[in-house]
Order: sequence, then C-alpha cells, then structure tokens
Amino acid sequence: MRVTIGDLLRNAAQRLAAQGIDSAALEARLLLAHALGVERHVYLDRRSPIDPAAFEALLARRLAHEPLAFITGHQGFWTLDLAVSPDTLIPRADSETLILAAKDHCTPPPRMILDIGTGTGALLLAALVEFPNAFGVGVDISAGAAGLAARNARATGLHDRAAFVCGTWDAALAGRFDLVLSNPPYIPSSEIAGLMPEVALFEPASALDGGADGLDGYRALMALLPRVLAPSGIAVLELGAGQASAVTDLATRRGLTRVALKADLGGIPRALVLRMQKTFGTAPRDG
Repeated sequence: MRVTIGDLLRNAAQRLAAQGIDSAALEARLLLAHALGVERHVYLDRRSPIDPAAFEALLARRLAHEPLAFITGHQGFWTLDLAVSPDTLIPRADSETLILAAKDHCTPPPRMILDIGTGTGALLLAALVEFPNAFGVGVDISAGAAGLAARNARATGLHDRAAFVCGTWDAALAGRFDLVLSNPPYIPSSEIAGLMPEVALFEPASALDGGADGLDGYRALMALLPRVLAPSGIAVLELGAGQASAVTDLATRRGLTRVALKADLGGIPRALVLRMQKTFGTAPRDG
C-alpha cells in the first residue's frame, strides 16, 4: 500500500493527541523532518511516498513521552541551537528571563561570568552572545553535562571565550565574577514523581531535586556567592513558582540584597537578581 507523508502526519498527530501531547500536529511534523534528515522548515510535499519505518521508530519514542528534544538531539535557546542529552535538563524559554534580567542590571557589562550548574551551557553561552567582551566559566557536577556544554561552545563558535569544569559547584573556582548565573535544582523531592512524564521519567533527577523543601540548591548558592561575586557584581538565579520570598530570605542571611525580581512570559517571578549588601544600599525593587 502506498503511504504518503500526509497519511503519516495525520495518523501520527492523532496518536500523539490521544496520549495527551500538546501541539501534536507540529510535533508530528518535527519528528518526520528529523526522520528524513531535513531542516524543520523545509517544505514537505504531503503527496510524496515515504518508507514509514524510521518515522515509526521515532514516533514510538515520543508516544512513550520521551521529550522531543532528546529524540532530535537539539533545542533552541535564546539565539542558539544547542545539543541536548539525558545528562542535562532541556533548556526552556522560562530560563531566558535570566538573560533578560542580566542585560537589564549588569552595568557595566561583565568581563567574567560564572554559570553554576551549567548543564547544556545554555545560560553561559547566551550571556556570552550578549556580552561580547566577557569570558565565562561553567561548572557542573555531571561529566556528561560539562562535556556537552563544551561541545555546544565549539558548535556555537564561543569556545575561545568559555571554559567548563566538572566538579562540585565550588570546584576549581578562583577569583571573582561580575555576573553569576544559576538554574539550580528547585523541585521538592516529594513532587518529582508527579511531574509530567517527559520530566519525571527522562530528565536527570540530580538537576531537578531541590531537597525536602526545594531550597537545598539555593542554600548552597548563598554560601558560595559571597566568595565568588565581584564587589559590584550581580547574581541572577532562576526560581520555581512561589519561591521568591523564601530564596530572598536565604540571600539576606548571607549578606545579599535583592536588586530585582523579573517575571517570565507567564507572569511567574522567575529571575532573582542579587548583589552584596555592602556594595548596594538602595531598596529592593521588582521589574
């Protein structure tokens, strides 16, 4: 029987929708483009015949809720196309709020940037795009993540301005940084199993699990920031929903003050901007 691209796309979209996957028609087309080895924007003639075997293998993975980004191996972030793997979280648009906040509040532009828990390197590499005179260091406890971030730096042409370290967050860090970025684990341990299966089953638990109250990663950051922040530097941290007050309290106890709190496109306070109290004396504000 002659099977066309249109037949495959219609059937795949129906099956994906039945599994509760949003944007089923779009995902079916992206899977098909990947199976064919063409860019996602390439026009596909729906009347063209096709061997469905390769596509069906990819579709089966998505029907099992494996994230599309892990299947294709890539995810867009900021202006970059980044390789992803199960060693890292998939970069999300919400995290771009940190880059916007850094652009708003890092004046003068930073010369040294630190990304704590770098994962794919998304935050560090996006910041290097926006601050062309800066050099950045990314740290991750996962060797797979640190290696992937280094490969992304090479693929994006930013490798001569970035270095990546595998180790604990304070490993091999000397000197101080004008801009510190971090998206720490912030999901309470008891809530991980209830997350959407794409996250709970496939993304690394070590990058999700923030301990009993979701704040363990922030406690570690607040202990580290006074040592690594330059006197006039800022830290921009990603927050989970409803965590702004608790994380601000942790920061205050460590001699940091809130400069700004920036919401993502969904209106959730997502990026917390901090500075050492001794170098910034005005009242905190939101923005």
